[in-house]
Amino acid sequence: MHVEEKRQLLSATEIDRTLQRLAHEIVEKSGGTADLALIGIRRRGVPLSQRLAQSIRGFAGVQVPVGTLDITLYRDDLSTVASQPVVQSTEIAFPVDGRDLVLVDDVLYTGRTVRAAMNGLFDLGRPRRIRLCVLIDRGHRELPIEASFVGRTVQTSDTEIIEVRLKEIDHEERVVLVDRVP
Repeated sequence: MHVEEKRQLLSATEIDRTLQRLAHEIVEKSGGTADLALIGIRRRGVPLSQRLAQSIRGFAGVQVPVGTLDITLYRDDLSTVASQPVVQSTEIAFPVDGRDLVLVDDVLYTGRTVRAAMNGLFDLGRPRRIRLCVLIDRGHRELPIEASFVGRTVQTSDTEIIEVRLKEIDHEERVVLVDRVP
């Protein structure tokens, strides 16, 4: 089984433009930046959340706190992920109680990652509100979870995979649609 690239969905410039738009939407729909904090879901949600915060700082002049959430131990498919999952640290240096949190991830698919992230957040306290921001929503939900902020919605088949490649992790910057080929 290997993957074959079908087409590029977003270029580096389009990713940047999309994140700028999402940052403005987040501030607008939050009624400003009071109590607002971004939580990046490890791995690619982390650089995305940092870029959103940088964008907000650019136009609103406010440093929105950013945290990192590792959901490995909260996954319901943990036994199928690895026999010994590698747990990175969750780094949230601010209280979540009463906060307006925006979870940030690269791709929304079944919703299971987001459910695990919410479990992780509730272990840390009781936020006032949690909303979800994703770069790509590809459908195929298995849980009743929707994103409040969506960069792009892409219809996919079950054999297709969306790969978000970010310079901080992948040393390249683009979003591609690939197909699993037997």
